[in-house]
Amino acid sequence: MKAGRVYHKGVAAGTIREDENGFVFAYDAEYLAREGAQPVSLTLPLREEPYVSNVMFPFFDGLIPEGWLLDVAVESWKINPRDRMGLLLTCCKDCIGAVSVEPME
Repeated sequence: MKAGRVYHKGVAAGTIREDENGFVFAYDAEYLAREGAQPVSLTLPLREEPYVSNVMFPFFDGLIPEGWLLDVAVESWKINPRDRMGLLLTCCKDCIGAVSVEPME
């Protein structure tokens, strides 16, 4: 299983994980209770129930580099370009924008 902590504007917002059944994204209860909490994406509105998908959520897949930058990441870190979770955890620690993802141990 691979997992990452999702940050929104530097605040821990939730977790994303991949297991043998697919992908799960869940907001942290503490984040949901924050005044002014915002969703990480309009496609993932705030809610207590986890989001479950057989494929990588399009929002998170969109954070992964494309084109020549993807080629650099694949070569530098020896990651299979089809390993979307591996790429997300490796390449999205310091994304442009409000959301970042850091690997969890």
